[in-house]
Amino acid sequence: FFSPPTPPPPILSGLVGSEMCIRDRPYGLLHGGASVAFAESLGSLAGSFHIDWEKQAVVGIEINANHLKSVRSGWVYGRATPVKIGKRIQVWKINITNEDKEAVCISRLTLAVVKSENYNNLFTKE
Repeated sequence: FFSPPTPPPPILSGLVGSEMCIRDRPYGLLHGGASVAFAESLGSLAGSFHIDWEKQAVVGIEINANHLKSVRSGWVYGRATPVKIGKRIQVWKINITNEDKEAVCISRLTLAVVKSENYNNLFTKE
């Protein structure tokens, strides 16, 4: 169970970053779906810092990804940068790089800001 502080902590320049270890890969490569899931998780977390957790939630409504370079092992790093933070829609650009800082995947995520009464928001439930 995760209980973040309220209100959310400030984000340095609007950026949110994370990392993911690469292992047990089908065909010996990072699966493109794993990159997309990583991008959506990172963008959704970033988007959640721009809403009122007691009243709102963010849900993904569109994501695309360009897979630019394969990864066989090690770590990949993601950084979500806001493109637009609106009252009802957020757009995030997520860059995923390898350990050599080479672009692996570029993704764009669109989030809808919705009323949280329709969703089980684990951030605010005791």
